[in-house]
Amino acid sequence: MAHRGASRIAPENTMAAFRLALELGADGFELDVHLSRDGIPVVLHDVHLHRTTDGSGRVWEKTVAELKALDAGAWFDPRFAGERIPTLDEVFEAFGDRVRYNIELKAFQDWGRGLVQSVVGRVRRYGLSERVLLSSFNPLALRWAWRLAPEIPRGLLVGPDLPLPLRRAWLAFLVPHQARHLHFSMIDERTVRWCWQRGYSVVAWTVNEAEEAQRLIRWGVKAIITDEPERLAQILNREFGKGR
Repeated sequence: MAHRGASRIAPENTMAAFRLALELGADGFELDVHLSRDGIPVVLHDVHLHRTTDGSGRVWEKTVAELKALDAGAWFDPRFAGERIPTLDEVFEAFGDRVRYNIELKAFQDWGRGLVQSVVGRVRRYGLSERVLLSSFNPLALRWAWRLAPEIPRGLLVGPDLPLPLRRAWLAFLVPHQARHLHFSMIDERTVRWCWQRGYSVVAWTVNEAEEAQRLIRWGVKAIITDEPERLAQILNREFGKGR
């Protein structure tokens, strides 16, 4: 899974990055979604706009039309000037069921109910429930997703720098989910075995070194999120062949 698309060679979370990721052999991509002020899910990682666009302010303060007026590519390289912040609809329309999507719900307000409802509605509209994995660091957002759409798989994000209750997934019992999304530094063979015994697939983020990827593959992780989709695709083809 290409992390925000092919984000080392194209501006992250743009259509250019997603297209390049597939050309480099990714099976799909990880992307991040927020709601615009007028309730449209848009693909952007940060709450604030200044790092990856020529705009300022917070994403939820802007309408989708205002967000579409921003340049989301020139900051990365002048060759990508004119790239825009995509909506989730545009991503689904462009790639359909040809890829797998790991959609991280950037849910910070009201448990993310509006965001979850909007994303779920679009996943269903495009018939992509079997191609999407919804993920979040916010267990309450995933609980809301489960209540709205139990058929769409969910992954609980866990990282080493989170507060202890989130780092240890103490609220996981509230959130029926199919996958644990763990930072690669938190994964060893015993952890993978523990997850499998409890019915969780393991998704590793963000893995860029070949040796680390090979070790995770041997341990049986389900998916690897990477900034280096071409390198990972080559490793997977060597390990499993084209039929992976």
